[in-house]
Amino acid sequence: MRTRVLSRRRRGPLCRRSDVVEAWTAVAVSVLLCLTVPLAGLLTTRWAYEDARTAADEQRADRHRVHAEVLERPSKTHSPAESERRHASRATVRWTDPDGGTRTALARVPAHVRPGDPVHVWLDSRGREVLPPVDDASVWQYGVGMGTLAAGSTATVLLLAHRAVRRAALRRRLEEWERDWARTGPLWTHRGV
Repeated sequence: MRTRVLSRRRRGPLCRRSDVVEAWTAVAVSVLLCLTVPLAGLLTTRWAYEDARTAADEQRADRHRVHAEVLERPSKTHSPAESERRHASRATVRWTDPDGGTRTALARVPAHVRPGDPVHVWLDSRGREVLPPVDDASVWQYGVGMGTLAAGSTATVLLLAHRAVRRAALRRRLEEWERDWARTGPLWTHRGV
């Protein structure tokens, strides 16, 4: 009995079908926003974190850091923007292999080092200079960033869909009002009599 009373109160003579569709769409979008946005963010964060963690573990297994000595003054890099961003230059460095042999290579070093200064150089399993492996903070940043992007994208898609439904409902509502006015307007304005 109570539901009948509530439904009669909500549906007045001015309430159109498009109004009901728009109201239920708003409810559905609200529920979907509350459920899917956090879920999409969490699942994407977890997936991206695991993916980045696996890549970081592979890098750590393949790369190792050696203690080297700078042999010559660092040369400026070709791009000043890159030099400022990384605060690094390239210089010839020398280090001792685990086998006891001495090796030299051109490597990235801090811009302020002088010949004879000790530096750390990262090498891969083939002995080529590489960037340091990704640290845990970067892995977390990547995961959280991807999760935030997924949550925001999901929310954007839902809100754009809701906007499209609202526009269609508004168009439908205006058509219904126009049709009803065409039928009742002449009675009110006495033009059709």
